[in-house]
Amino acid sequence: MNSTDTLRRAGVILCALLTLPSAMISGTPGERPSFAQIFKNAEPRLTRPLPTVTGWADDAHYLEARRPPAVPRPATVLVDAASGSEQPGPDLQEFASVLGTDIEPGSHVTSVPSLGVYIYNSSNDLFCLDTRARQRTRLTSGHEKEQTPIISPDGKHVAFTREHDLFSVEIATGRETRYTSDGAALIYNGWAAWLYYEEILGRASQYRAFWWSPDSRSIAFYRFDESLVPEFPIFVADGVHGSIEHTRYPKAGDPNPRVRIGIAAVGSATVVWADLDETRDQYFGPVSWTPDSKAVFIQWMNRQQDSLVVFGVDPRKGTATRVLIEHQTSWVDWFESIHFLDDNTGFIVQSDRNGWPHLYLHSMSGALRTQLTDGPWAVTGVEAIDQVNRTVFFTARKEASTRTDLYSVRLDGKKLRRLTFGEYTHTVKVSPRGSFFTTQYSSVSEPPRLALLRGDGTLLRELGTSRTDAFDTYELALPSMTTISTPDGYALPAVITRPFDFDPSQRYPVLISVYGGPNAGSVFDGWKSMGGQWLAREGVIQLSVDHRGSGHFGKAGAALMHRKLGTWEMYDYLATVAWLRAQPWVDSTRICITGGSYGGYVTALALTAGAGYFTHGIAEYSVTDWQLYDSHYTERYMDTPAENPEGYREASVMTHAHKYHGVMRLVHGTSDDNVHMQNTIQLVDTLEDMNKEFELMLYPGGRHGWGGAKAIHLRTDTYRFYYEHLIRKPFPEDLFKTLDVASMRRRP
Repeated sequence: MNSTDTLRRAGVILCALLTLPSAMISGTPGERPSFAQIFKNAEPRLTRPLPTVTGWADDAHYLEARRPPAVPRPATVLVDAASGSEQPGPDLQEFASVLGTDIEPGSHVTSVPSLGVYIYNSSNDLFCLDTRARQRTRLTSGHEKEQTPIISPDGKHVAFTREHDLFSVEIATGRETRYTSDGAALIYNGWAAWLYYEEILGRASQYRAFWWSPDSRSIAFYRFDESLVPEFPIFVADGVHGSIEHTRYPKAGDPNPRVRIGIAAVGSATVVWADLDETRDQYFGPVSWTPDSKAVFIQWMNRQQDSLVVFGVDPRKGTATRVLIEHQTSWVDWFESIHFLDDNTGFIVQSDRNGWPHLYLHSMSGALRTQLTDGPWAVTGVEAIDQVNRTVFFTARKEASTRTDLYSVRLDGKKLRRLTFGEYTHTVKVSPRGSFFTTQYSSVSEPPRLALLRGDGTLLRELGTSRTDAFDTYELALPSMTTISTPDGYALPAVITRPFDFDPSQRYPVLISVYGGPNAGSVFDGWKSMGGQWLAREGVIQLSVDHRGSGHFGKAGAALMHRKLGTWEMYDYLATVAWLRAQPWVDSTRICITGGSYGGYVTALALTAGAGYFTHGIAEYSVTDWQLYDSHYTERYMDTPAENPEGYREASVMTHAHKYHGVMRLVHGTSDDNVHMQNTIQLVDTLEDMNKEFELMLYPGGRHGWGGAKAIHLRTDTYRFYYEHLIRKPFPEDLFKTLDVASMRRRP
C-alpha cells in the first residue's frame, strides 16, 4: 500500500468510536493548584521527593541517601532490609582533609567501594584515595588529559585513554603502561567514534570503548579508524570571526568507521588483535567478558543489520569462534547485555527473534538450552540472577503493554510468577541475589510511592509516598488511560487529560505530544508530573498516543516500519485525529502536535503529509530527511538510500512540503551534533521557496536539547505559542517571568 492510500484510509473508515472516561478529579473539589505550585513546587506542595535508594550494598542491605534537613549534608545510610535497622554508610566527606581543597570528596569518577579505593580526575590528572590507609596518591602527571578512567575489579590498576591511546597505571607503584602508540586525529584506541558513542555503546559510555576482564589481567578495547568517514562542519557563531567544529559523522549510505578489537595484557605492552577483518562493512557492538576471563564475547552485525553474530575471542591468541547467530528479515537489535551464569555454564540474552522480546538461556557454545519466557508480551530487562536457587528476576510488560512489573522464573523456564502488585508501573531495584527489592510504583493518576518487598513478592514495608496531605485537598484534572481504534483493528494506547470543568457540549483545543520512533513507545501508565495541570486550567485537552510500531504490538508491529519510516506513524496519528474530529467536544480548528527529535520529525510530517488534520505544531530538533541522519540508526530501518530511494523520498518532509497548511514552529539548537540543524535549514529553504509561512526559533550553541536560561526561554515561548494559537487569550507574561533555572530542576 502506498502512503497516499494510507493517508486517505486514515481519514475515512473508522472503527466504532471510543467513549472516554469522565475527567478524573482528585480529592474534595476545592482550590486548584496555582502557577507556582505547578511549575515551581511552591507551598503547599502537592508532591514531595521520595526517599532516595541509591542501590544495594549486598543482598541484605540497601543504601539510602539522606539530605538536609534530616542531616547537615548529603549522607548515606546502610539499611538492613529485613529489620529496617540503620547504620552510617560510607561518607567520603570525612576524607576532605586527606584529599585537600582541590578535590571534592564526592566527585570520584570510578571506585571499588568494597576495597575503599576511589579515583578522582582533577586538573587533568588522576588521584587515588585509599580510605583504609587514609591516603591520597597522585597517579599521573602531565599536561595531557586522562579520559574515561576505569578502575580494575581488583582495585589495583586504573585504565584510561590519553590523546586517543590506551594506558593503565598501577595504583601501588604508579607504574604506567602504554598499550598503543598510533592514536591520532582520526585513530582512536579505547575512545569511541561518534557513531558508536551515540548509537551502539550509548551516551552513558562517555566515549569509553574498553573493558576490564573480571580477573583484572586483560583489557579489551576497540580501535577506530575514521579516515574514510565524511566530515560534517558545525558552525559556532561565538566571537568576532566564529569557528567551525569538525566532526566525523557518517550519514545514511556513507562509509563507517573501521574497527579492530584488541586485547591488552595488563602490565605489559602486549596487544593481541582479534582475528576479525576490519575492512568489512560491518558494526561491532557491546563487549562482554566471560566470568572466567578466558574469552571475550564480541557482538558483530552486518551493514544491513539483519544478521547478528556473537563471537567468542581468545584473549591469548585472538582467534574468533562463532557462538550465536541471529537473522531477521527486517532488522536485529543488539543484545544490550549478555548475562553469564557464574559457573560459566551458560548465558542469557533478551531477543525478539520469535516476535516478542523474551529471555533465552544458551550454553557457552551457543546452543539453545531453554526459552525462559514466551507469549505476546515484552521482557524489558534482567534485574538479577540467583545462581544458587537457579532463578532469574526480570521486568516485563505482561499484564498490560503500558505497565511494567517484576517477575521471576527458574532457569528451566518453569514457575513464572509476578512479584509486584496492582495496576501500576513499577521501577525496581533488586538485591544481587534477588532476596529483596524496592519498587517505586505509580499510575498516570497516582503519584509515586516506594516500597520494600521480599524476593517472593511479600510486602515488608512502605518506604514513602510523594503524595502530600495537600494533594487530596486540591481539585486536580488527572490523566487517564484509554485506547483509540484504527480502521484496520489496532487499539492504540493513549493517555488523555481533560480540562477542569469539562463540558462535552463545549469545544476544546487539543495538544498531542509524540515521540513516534520504532519500538520507542512513550505511553505508559506511570506518573509524569504536575505540569499538565496548567493547560488543564486553561481549557486544553492533552493527549499522548503510541502507534503500531512503538513496541506495544511486538516486532510484527514495529517491522511494518521497515523501509517506510513515516508511513504507519502518519496512518495511526491521522486515525487519531479523525477520531478526535468526530467528537462533539473537540475544536477541529485547534489540533496541535508537538515533539522533539523523532517526535519533531513526526510533527513536521504531520503539518505537511498530514495537513488538513493537524492545524498547529512545534517541531523541535527534527529529522526532516533521513538521508541527513546517521548511518547506523537510519539504515537499520530504511536500508541505504541507494537500496531504498523511493522509501527515502516518501519519508522526507520536503517531499510533502507543498501540502503544508497551518502554523508550524521549527526549533533547533545551532550546535546540535546529533540531528544537525541542516535538517531544519533544508526544510526552511523548501518552505521559503514555496512562499509558505512558518515560525523559526534557533538556540545558539544548543546541542540536542539544552538547559539553563535557554531552556526557560523555550518553555516560556512554547506556552506563548499555546496561548496564541490554542487557548486564544493573552499570554500571562508576568507569571512566566517568575520561572528560573532552579524551577526547571524542581519539577513537581
